Amino acid sequence: MNKKLAAAFADGKAFIPFVTCGDPTLDTTREVVRAMAQAGAKVIELGIPFSDPTAEGPVIQGANLRALEGGVDTDKIFAMAAELNKELDVAMVFMTYGNVVYHYGIEKFAENAARAGMCGIILPDVPYEEKDEFAPAFAQHGLDLISMIAPTSEDRISMIVREAEGFIYLVSSLGVTGTRSKITTDLSSIVAKIREVTDTPIAIGFGISDAAAAQFMAEIADGAIVGSAIVKIIEKEGTQAAKPVGEFVAGCVAAVSKA
Repeated sequence: MNKKLAAAFADGKAFIPFVTCGDPTLDTTREVVRAMAQAGAKVIELGIPFSDPTAEGPVIQGANLRALEGGVDTDKIFAMAAELNKELDVAMVFMTYGNVVYHYGIEKFAENAARAGMCGIILPDVPYEEKDEFAPAFAQHGLDLISMIAPTSEDRISMIVREAEGFIYLVSSLGVTGTRSKITTDLSSIVAKIREVTDTPIAIGFGISDAAAAQFMAEIADGAIVGSAIVKIIEKEGTQAAKPVGEFVAGCVAAVSKA
């Protein structure tokens, strides 16, 4: 497990915010990430935009399109990540799609991500059965390939989590990302099944819209992940988003710390 990621979960519950890099500009992303770190986020997910983000709902799909239309690319994101990782003491992971990594070059991507100070990567469209195409290069460069568990993974949980690295991303409900008014999945039983196999930290994401929901998820697991609610703030506030995002994250961090 990446040492920086391990440290993020070693002292209490973790709040993990997500941002789409380059939405609406990379300068905005820089300021948003700084605000998130200052607000107490223990891990930050940096989304590398993709033209067909199949796991994303309309909010993050829109952010991907805005970022790509603004001219962001993977090399520019690597440069920004390197700058931020020199400045901030927070674990950062990339979230993107297999095609982005494959077309960039898996080995080159892993090498440059490590050089930029990243701790790991989440590839929501790469199932466990196909991860071996990516995992060796990331392992070689000290990056954790973070596993995702969905409500439909019941028969495969032990197989997936036995090799889990960094933390386990537990998807709260079926479907794509986006805020939800109610989550009915029996997450406690899924967490219990994971705990039977591994003590790797578990963070729950998808559909968490506010501090109260983040606290509820952190009470079940080791952390909570919020993406769409933050991207909505950025969509509304544009280049002035850093302050309101920081305030939102601070509220979630305070709530999660009570779990």
